Amino acid sequence: MAGVSDLANIELRTDTMATAEVGYIRIQLEERRARLVEATHVLPADAALAELTAKVDEALARIEAGTYGICETCHETIESDRLIADPLVRLCLDHLTPAESRALESDLELASRIQRGLLPPQDMQAAGWQAHYHYAPASLVSGDYLDLIELNDGSDSFVFALGDASGKGVAASMLMTQMHAVLRSLISVGMPLAQLLVRANHLLCEGASAGQYATLVVGKATASGQVELASAGHWPSLWVRRDAVEQIGSTGLPLGMFCEMQLNMRTLSLAPGEMLVLYSDGISEQQNPSGVEFGIPRLAEIAAAHHGRAPHEFTAACIAQLKAFQSHAPQSDDQSVLVLQRLS
Repeated sequence: MAGVSDLANIELRTDTMATAEVGYIRIQLEERRARLVEATHVLPADAALAELTAKVDEALARIEAGTYGICETCHETIESDRLIADPLVRLCLDHLTPAESRALESDLELASRIQRGLLPPQDMQAAGWQAHYHYAPASLVSGDYLDLIELNDGSDSFVFALGDASGKGVAASMLMTQMHAVLRSLISVGMPLAQLLVRANHLLCEGASAGQYATLVVGKATASGQVELASAGHWPSLWVRRDAVEQIGSTGLPLGMFCEMQLNMRTLSLAPGEMLVLYSDGISEQQNPSGVEFGIPRLAEIAAAHHGRAPHEFTAACIAQLKAFQSHAPQSDDQSVLVLQRLS
């Protein structure tokens, strides 16, 4: 049982948890309890339902007591992404039993396979464009979202997207999986890009956990070289031209921050051989052993040196230089790069 000093520390650490996040979890637990009660009326003798209801009640009691989200073994804060994914968690990762650790690792490996299964082909040619990407999660699951979708509406065009969820781990990967489903569904019904983003933002606001949001670059490229582009709070895209590399900045706030939000669209016209380079902050913010970031200027220099080269050649050079720069420093975040080049 925790002593007085332990309880004081627990209360202090609990105060550091986002109030909105705990409030969100409370609502989720109350909704789940109501569903369990309904199910119990149908199956009154089901012991598993009764046990699950008791666990939900215990979690709600911990919220009332101010001890929710605190490991019952070491009294340290439980990982927030695990609480969002499973609000009944009572132990931090360091104090799972061997069986629980094996089960968690198995779940993460399955989630990783599912995520990779959602990725598009690594090389794609469509509408007079070619595309190639690099995708390297920092752990088993990733908070990066990457997609290429050839349209079948007779417009001779395709949609591309690269996004990054706030935070890391399971919660970020769940948000990115949700993003994939939302965008794919809206694109399939032929919704215009600007309207699609407004609707996607609404859906993410309604479905995401408190405090979760995602930056996103999404565009539609046509055979004429026109690109309709929007950036929801994401890092600048690089427009690689013959004599310059232009940074295309954000046109709005990240998705999921505010339900009522508009994103401005930009229209670019790329000449044959020109490229668009999209990337996640795992590239630009990767540090070397001295704590220096790779940075956008370094990425732009590599892009300028590869004007007119195939996307896979630029990507390979970029990652090679990133790894050389990174040296023995650990990969701090998911790393994704998407390169699109107009062929004709």
